[in-house]
Amino acid sequence: MNNSLNILEFNKITSILSKYAITEIGKRNCENLIPFYDEKEVLKAQSETTEALVLLFRKGDSPIFEIDDITPYILLLEKNTFLSAKSLLSLANVLKLSRLLKEYYFENPLNETDCLSSYFNNLYTNERIEKSIFNAIEDENTILDSASTTLANIRREIRKTNNDAKNKLQSLLSSKYLQEPIITIKNNRYVVPVKSEYRNEINGFVHDISTSGSTVFIEPMSVFELNNKLSSLKNDELIEIKKILQKLSSLFFDITNEIKNTYNLIGLIDFIFAKGKYSREINGISPIISKEKEINLIDAKHPLIDKEKVVPISIVIGSSYNSLVITGPNTGGKTVALKTCGLLCEMAMAGLHIPAKESSKIYVFDNVFADIGDEQSIQESLSTFSSHMLNIVEILNKATKNSLILLDELGSGTDPTEGAALAISILEYFSKNDILTISTTHYSELKNYALVTDNFENASCEFDINTLSPTYRLVLGVPRKK
Repeated sequence: MNNSLNILEFNKITSILSKYAITEIGKRNCENLIPFYDEKEVLKAQSETTEALVLLFRKGDSPIFEIDDITPYILLLEKNTFLSAKSLLSLANVLKLSRLLKEYYFENPLNETDCLSSYFNNLYTNERIEKSIFNAIEDENTILDSASTTLANIRREIRKTNNDAKNKLQSLLSSKYLQEPIITIKNNRYVVPVKSEYRNEINGFVHDISTSGSTVFIEPMSVFELNNKLSSLKNDELIEIKKILQKLSSLFFDITNEIKNTYNLIGLIDFIFAKGKYSREINGISPIISKEKEINLIDAKHPLIDKEKVVPISIVIGSSYNSLVITGPNTGGKTVALKTCGLLCEMAMAGLHIPAKESSKIYVFDNVFADIGDEQSIQESLSTFSSHMLNIVEILNKATKNSLILLDELGSGTDPTEGAALAISILEYFSKNDILTISTTHYSELKNYALVTDNFENASCEFDINTLSPTYRLVLGVPRKK
């Protein structure tokens, strides 16, 4: 992420956006979002957000649920390696979610827009494999009897042998030789707890002795064969489970690419729906993407300020002038106005809706440059002024006529007369190169310069003289005393 995005706190927007995604891959897509600097990409991303928002209003929330990251399982499948029960359930959940998403989208489809249809069309579904997994596996530790006839028969025989062994031991439970009248298991074999002094009274094999030595756990000879049978049956059970997992794993060997692509598409769809949910939360609109180099934000709100407290502002630049100079008192809202404009432009270029009125316009800039706040470099022992000048020099070197430049308190931190002259010189350079520039200032020289110079316009942050406090509203065309 470039420095201007950090200054404008675009990362906070992506962090908020990620909370509206459900899957981990969807969250990653949100966190990795950056603006597009190509008009076609911006229009496409905006259309996707708009359609997601329409779907949310028309059909309710999507059926997306949390799924595991299947990347390691895909790698194993590509090597024809058999998977665990947990891995197979994760893949089945991808197939299930893919099916539910298709049903959600194509049942009563939207007619007016269908920019998302290709994503939903390309989701791979296979109900036969999906059902095979869920009919065979209950959870990561449980393979169901229905997984195979052989497994069902083995488990039926295990249950019968268990009952036979318990019935055999039942007659011993009333014996005075036992420490407690219970049947327990040691080393996967049925045993009874015998008082140490009677250990020779029970014919069988000792499997364990209690810590105190008062109890020995003996496998009576009467259940020896049944215990052997149980051991053999349980071994057969494990072998059969392994065969089942191998068979189920093989179902995915030929569709590995389809599953991988579907997983990525689910992450993309989740991300797009997150954009729609965020738009719904902020009452966002899809701005007009202007062919002309202009910004016209109508009642725009900074999305990171409490929506109950934020004051809407309107900013216009580009149609009649290319440089806007904002004046006003400290803490009057100048910097917030600057950040609102920059952040909303970046959001719109990233395909996000913005909190503003319909008919708001933005241009797809090739870059947004911002010098806002104290960027003093302690490591390089630079003064605040020097640090700002380094940023300005970088902007001068990189900006083109299709860039947007945002400058906060240009020329401050040095002698006022020299600072004002320098600021005028910089703004004049940007204006002559037809670069849209918005700057804030305390210098009266800049206000006066903007009043009499073509392609410049003044704006000010309103101040209520009755309450002697700022209203935070931006008034275009009017300079204000500092």
